[in-house]
Amino acid sequence: MKASIFITCICDSMFPRVGEAMVRVLERQGVSLDFPPGQTCCGQPALSSGYWDDAREVAKGFIDSFHASEIIVTPAGSCLAAIKEFYPVLFEKDPKYLDRSKELIRKTHEFSEFLVEVLQVTNVNASFPYKVTYHSSCHPRRFLGVDKYVYALLKNVEKLDFIPLAHEEQCCGFGGTFSVKMPEISESMVNAKVADILATGADVVVGTDLSCLMNIDGRLRKQGAKVRVMHIAELLDEGMRT
Repeated sequence: MKASIFITCICDSMFPRVGEAMVRVLERQGVSLDFPPGQTCCGQPALSSGYWDDAREVAKGFIDSFHASEIIVTPAGSCLAAIKEFYPVLFEKDPKYLDRSKELIRKTHEFSEFLVEVLQVTNVNASFPYKVTYHSSCHPRRFLGVDKYVYALLKNVEKLDFIPLAHEEQCCGFGGTFSVKMPEISESMVNAKVADILATGADVVVGTDLSCLMNIDGRLRKQGAKVRVMHIAELLDEGMRT
């Protein structure tokens, strides 16, 4: 199977190790990967901030860069959620890009969903001897329904001790520009999330969305907590290499 990697801005600029982990996991499953060099931002920041005309231009470039790809895989659920939910609205008056956006949506998959639904893989032969809890990010949970895929993958990791997180469905307080515009509320929300994580006694908190994990990791570090924050691709990759 051939697939293209949509790496996202935050992964490219701040968490390249997650993209590398995703590539290693997928290549071990026999997937041949490529990286369309023309890919840019999907337009989500401008879209979420209300700059729809700017988002539309960025989205056109993004769609064009993946037009020749057969399958697209991304580690970031929030970007994919924005694409699936808003591209058809963004291009409702542009027949050419409306068709192209629908084609893009059809062939684009979040990482864990791609493993479980497309490759039909729930066991990657990983071993991870740590206590692990899971933060369910808003967009992947509500728009993409990825939680069930993450649970299926974690269930088959040997030696992993899974501990459910209280109030798992509650937002961590990041929300993109929300954390900038309403910092006091955002801080209160992430404090509550971190308190729930620490209450589990977990060694690791895993998730599927890098912006949320960045927010949680920052608060844990500020509090001096030793909990590791990992993307699901990182956990699987590390478990497969040990």
